[in-house]
Amino acid sequence: MVVLRGRASWPRFTAAPHRSFTCLPLRASRVIRVFPRPLIFVNHIAATPNATANPPRRLIVAITGATGAIYGVRMLDMLRRVGGVETHLLVSAAGWLNIQHELALGKDDLHARADVVHAVRDVGATIASGSFATDGMIVAPCSMKTLASVAHGLSDNLIARAADVTLKERRRLVLLVRETPFNLAHLRNMTAVTEMGGVIFPPLPAFYNQPASIDDMVDHTVARVLDLFALGPALARAWQGLGGAAE
Repeated sequence: MVVLRGRASWPRFTAAPHRSFTCLPLRASRVIRVFPRPLIFVNHIAATPNATANPPRRLIVAITGATGAIYGVRMLDMLRRVGGVETHLLVSAAGWLNIQHELALGKDDLHARADVVHAVRDVGATIASGSFATDGMIVAPCSMKTLASVAHGLSDNLIARAADVTLKERRRLVLLVRETPFNLAHLRNMTAVTEMGGVIFPPLPAFYNQPASIDDMVDHTVARVLDLFALGPALARAWQGLGGAAE
């Protein structure tokens, strides 16, 4: 018990029975004997039962209503071959139209290629929150409507919301924009997304690797996109130069 000499209205304090020291206030007649408690540091961060030191690698793949649905489908196929990456799939209504028209692929066949499938209207899904860790998001192909939604922060569906979360959490967002020719609105929206930290990646085929088929061109683009996420060894073959052949 702390002994206080002076005014009776002073509060009384309890302390642990440790060694004491004497504090002399301005008036020497008032002697306060204090028994200090040892300092105790408490970690207020509660550990959750499912917390892990290294969360799994996750990528969000969205397919929207531009031509080139093969890019999104092949993205899932290549990620499955790479392994070690949990894929989250989103497909817009117009994206489904293109998948059926261009690839004649059913929903069950496409869903089987992903680990998790989200409904576009499910804005309460895990990927709608920045607390759900991912390595980033790929929109392949990316329609001009989706580009505009991302550029202006219009989170009116889960695709736009997940892209917005990816940007605000400073994660990698890659948009395979598919339109030609571009008008000024398209160009300004691409500039806005680039200024926010996103990557505009038009799926333009390369010919220096001498592709023999459409599949070769698609696979090269998909590999280049996935290499942006550093998932492991490079998927796209590195350019070795012309070896002076142009001299």
